[in-house]
Amino acid sequence: MPAKVDYQRFVDAADDWITGRPGTVVFAFLLVTAVFAAGLPAVSTDSGTESFAEDVPEEEALQDVNEKFSAPFEPDEGSTQLIQRGENVLSKRGLLRMLAVQERLADDPDMRVVGTESAARLVARQLDPSVDGLEAERDAVERATSGEIRTAVGTLARTDPRFVALLSDDFNPTAASASGTIGIVTHEVPGGLAAGTGQGSASPLEPIQIEARFVADAADGDVVVFGSGITAVEFGTVISDSLLIVVPAAVFLIALFLVIAYRDLVDLLLGLAGLSMTIVWTFGFMGFAGIAFSQILIAVPPLLLAVGIDFGIHAINRYREERLTEADPERAMRTTTDQLLVAFFIVTATTVIGFLSNLVSDLPPIREFGTVAAVGIAFTFLVFGVFLPALKLYTDDLRDRYPLPTFSQTPIGSEGSTLGRGLSLGVIVARRAPVAFLLITAVAAGGAGYYAVGIDTTFSQEQFLPPEETPEFYDVLPEPVRPNEYTITATINYLEANFESSEDAEVVVYVEAPMERNTALESMWRAGENPPETFVRDGRHARETSIVTIVLAYQERDSEFDALVARNDRNANGIPDRNLDAVYDYLFASPARDRALDYLTENRRSARVVYAVKGDESDAAITADAREVADRYRGDATATGNIVVFKAISDIIFASAIVSLTLALVGTAVFLLLVYWVLEGRASLGLANLAPIVVTVACVGGSMRYLGFSLNAFTATVLAMTIGLGIDYSVHLTHRYIDERRLQPTVLDALSRSVYGTGGALLGSVLTTVFGIGVLVLSVFPAIGDFGLLTALSVVYAFLSSLLVLPPALVVWERVFGEATEPIPAPVRDADDPQ
Repeated sequence: MPAKVDYQRFVDAADDWITGRPGTVVFAFLLVTAVFAAGLPAVSTDSGTESFAEDVPEEEALQDVNEKFSAPFEPDEGSTQLIQRGENVLSKRGLLRMLAVQERLADDPDMRVVGTESAARLVARQLDPSVDGLEAERDAVERATSGEIRTAVGTLARTDPRFVALLSDDFNPTAASASGTIGIVTHEVPGGLAAGTGQGSASPLEPIQIEARFVADAADGDVVVFGSGITAVEFGTVISDSLLIVVPAAVFLIALFLVIAYRDLVDLLLGLAGLSMTIVWTFGFMGFAGIAFSQILIAVPPLLLAVGIDFGIHAINRYREERLTEADPERAMRTTTDQLLVAFFIVTATTVIGFLSNLVSDLPPIREFGTVAAVGIAFTFLVFGVFLPALKLYTDDLRDRYPLPTFSQTPIGSEGSTLGRGLSLGVIVARRAPVAFLLITAVAAGGAGYYAVGIDTTFSQEQFLPPEETPEFYDVLPEPVRPNEYTITATINYLEANFESSEDAEVVVYVEAPMERNTALESMWRAGENPPETFVRDGRHARETSIVTIVLAYQERDSEFDALVARNDRNANGIPDRNLDAVYDYLFASPARDRALDYLTENRRSARVVYAVKGDESDAAITADAREVADRYRGDATATGNIVVFKAISDIIFASAIVSLTLALVGTAVFLLLVYWVLEGRASLGLANLAPIVVTVACVGGSMRYLGFSLNAFTATVLAMTIGLGIDYSVHLTHRYIDERRLQPTVLDALSRSVYGTGGALLGSVLTTVFGIGVLVLSVFPAIGDFGLLTALSVVYAFLSSLLVLPPALVVWERVFGEATEPIPAPVRDADDPQ
């Protein structure tokens, strides 16, 4: 056998502390727990999509656009939408209700109102053009007859596009009726608002809009307050609600399986103590590291609980096995930790590699998820590899001295048990046709992997929203953990269904170039000629809004400006192509100044062009066409806007998933080759160990596409994480096989003993892991539920692959690389033979 590296001295040193000074070890871990507990108060929350857009070039361009150009609201102003529905909002009563809410908000100094607008105000001013202020407008509506209101509505419908835009799509100007309307309240916001896309975890409008809710509720009508502050509140609430449901459910289910696995009250309490310590350490680390708790990190506590209990079951079960033949508890524990510390180390290292592969992502939340999960798994190794064995010895010593209750101490899946025989199917396959089975498995896994190539990649605001309606089963929960009522999704769906919106029907090209050049406006206009298919056309030109369209429009209103443009338009196409400074100077000194500053900065170094696009086209097609148009510009031009930013993020998610999966596979393979060379002097054993996980990843990818799951901000981590979690089962079985191979006469005997001894613990750990992570489906945050379901599915695949694929792989490995001289026994026809 090739020479092995002497690692045993490190294991012996750990054994000496665990078995020789268990009390000291327990005290040291409790002391470290107290230190990490000090970091818990520093843990903050961070929700929404804003953090995913950091460092994305398209997002940075959009921020520049929003910061440099005038918007409907100045940077130090924010808006609240008042959504009125449930009645004819153009009836006298409906108009008065909207005016009453706006008046109450305007009269409240805490609301910091600087302006209001609504269809009701427009009607009031149409009824009496002399009115000034909300109170006078309300009086004008109260004095008007129904006929006068209908006349005013009809006039506004014909003459004022703003009026129609504020009303729902079912607006009937003849009957003066509409089922919904939007009122706008503008607030002064100290410090300004975020300039990028998406939603952040906090908003300066939060206290204002919460108070506005109370004001609206006091009015006699169905008026809903909506805005960034309300969105921030509900984004944050969904995290706390999910944790309040998921963590207790995970603890309950894990405790239930612990009862079944341990069948002993004291051992159950030991396992729960280890789990609690792991969570405290991980959250304390987040507090000290300044990592905020985001939606994607909701998955970490159940993940650590599931992996921790997996380690705990292996540790307790292996110790109980040794106690069957060894009366001295210290010797039994030393034998246990001799084997499990190495196995736990391999599992921990490969799991950490899987999680740390997410550090290559360009999205900060995914990097933070990988960091926190990797650190948490390392903590799990320390707690369950060192602390739990020491605590087990310490409590067993107390049992001997004091009348503490002791229940069953028998291991799970002992030899000869029905469970043990049921888990030995892979051994039967390994005896009868290992090569044929592996070939069939390879073909099936290859097909699943090829099918998985078609998985969709998405990123959207909706993935971060709470459900429109919480399921009825939440109603049975007690008040402290019952989810709050959410309005965001229902309100957004209502607006999309009942109001025309251009939010998702436009793209922006951000131009950074000297706009005084004679060709600047001409080249800008030419970029929109013969536009791509996803762009809305006006004849042969894209429908755009830019400094060029401002120039063209103002020519019709100002004859002097028209003459100035004509003098500087050498090709007589209406677009000036010389002396542009003079054109801009005139425009910025005119009533069109504010409008012009929406599309050209005052220093004439940046411009934005807004193109209308077809809302029913895919984001991918729109983004590709927007980038094509941006490439037509002579200067530095960047395609941006919400559609482009979200598509860019989805591309990053896909790239991150592929790169992290590749790194996880390569990193795990290299590590396994190295570690088995160090441990056994036989690096090739790592290849056999890796076979089940390759099959698992292929099956998970194929299942994702078949079940309709997409790679998004949450599920993108599943494939790489499958390697980290799934390798657990094959490592434990392989490591046990190595030990048994030294003791058993044949390969198949060693495999059978390994499955009997480890299979029961593997089954117990897979149940706790599946249900511990599967409880994420109870989260009120749907995307996390999908993540939990896929992760649980990956664990099941990993378990089955380890029991079915690994035994034949080890037999083939022995034939190719092993040193066994005994022949593999011929197939045995006796079905009752457990071998």
